[in-house]
Amino acid sequence: MNVPGPIRLTAVAGALALGLVTLTACGGTSDAADRKHDGKLGVVASFYPMQFLAERIGGGHVSVETLTKPGVEPHDLELKPRQIGRLTDADVVLYLKGVQPAVDDAIEMAGVAHTVDAATLTTLEEHGASAGDGHAHEDGGSGHDDHAGHDDHAGHSHGGGEEAGHEGHDHGSAAGAADPHIWLDPVKYAEVAEGVGAVFAKADPAHAADYRKNTDTLVKQLGALDTEFKDGLKNTATRTFITTHSAFGYLAERYGLEQEGVAGIDPEADPSPARVKQLQKIAREDKVSTVFFETLASDRTAKTLAHDTGLRTDVLDPLEGITDQSKGDDYFQVMRANLAALKTALGAR
Repeated sequence: MNVPGPIRLTAVAGALALGLVTLTACGGTSDAADRKHDGKLGVVASFYPMQFLAERIGGGHVSVETLTKPGVEPHDLELKPRQIGRLTDADVVLYLKGVQPAVDDAIEMAGVAHTVDAATLTTLEEHGASAGDGHAHEDGGSGHDDHAGHDDHAGHSHGGGEEAGHEGHDHGSAAGAADPHIWLDPVKYAEVAEGVGAVFAKADPAHAADYRKNTDTLVKQLGALDTEFKDGLKNTATRTFITTHSAFGYLAERYGLEQEGVAGIDPEADPSPARVKQLQKIAREDKVSTVFFETLASDRTAKTLAHDTGLRTDVLDPLEGITDQSKGDDYFQVMRANLAALKTALGAR
């Protein structure tokens, strides 16, 4: 549920004050040296993609706490007072503005010196202004907007920086709103990693060399993953995939694919009859075989659509959290599982 901004901020301010009281009662302190966790850099990450970067780049020099526990749908996260209070005890706060409104408000109130908005470390774009936009099938055409798969993203509206379309958590569902799902593009995720590494080095100069080394290693691994996707999706029977969660705009664009969202950003929303009809036509004309759903949401919509269109279902994980149901234990394993699922669905040769 979207709560008006002023009401949210008032609630957060009260929770922040309560959290600070709780920490003080438990022996918390604002002294910078004492805020280190067992001598390590204390990092608070908003949700899994940020947590993964912090752990890989920080290595043994950081103590990472995530605000979004495994299995919790990150967009609807409501913070407890103690979690909000913990923000003020952090050396570094790492988040992605626009994904979690409650987190955005709390971080704004906390005022931690080393606060990193990952959205400012790469270029944001608009994706999926409405379900099915950019597809010519409904008008009798047979093509898609010819914009996917180019590294320079020519022709797109870019919105870099903190002010780029981050009101609420629209996920690019409305005109002018930037898509925050940058971690699903290995190239953009690598750009974010480089920025995070620089912040860690500044916050903890004594271990700067290790942070730089770990960052370089991660960036190379992400480069290798990018190559795997390019090679694996180079030759396919179709370039179109259908997903209940329109989170894969950057991934689709990077590798020359076309994402068709069932009903916009909500993975559990029921598509309109008109959209079902449109998707049936798209599936038929583009030889689509699969409706993808995710592990943190119900598969009801995907199964209903698949039944109505004669398609099968499979998981395409937006990697907003790792659970026992995830097809892997970390970012790289799940991304490779996504690649395998896409290759099967698209008929890779």
